[in-house]
Amino acid sequence: MRSFRLPLFLLVGVLAFSLSSCAAIADIFKAGAYTGIIGVVLVVVLIIFVIRKVSGGGGPRA
Repeated sequence: MRSFRLPLFLLVGVLAFSLSSCAAIADIFKAGAYTGIIGVVLVVVLIIFVIRKVSGGGGPRA
């Protein structure tokens, strides 16, 4: 499990830098409010999923 942490952090870092622009915000507003709400929910779920995987939680332990 530890070998997957570096690529996971790199993926999160790339996503954070690529999604944090004013152009992305403007596109969300052009697409509509419901699209923005769905996008925000998906990003929050993805962040929670990544944090659970990195911290080792989220599953039954044998």
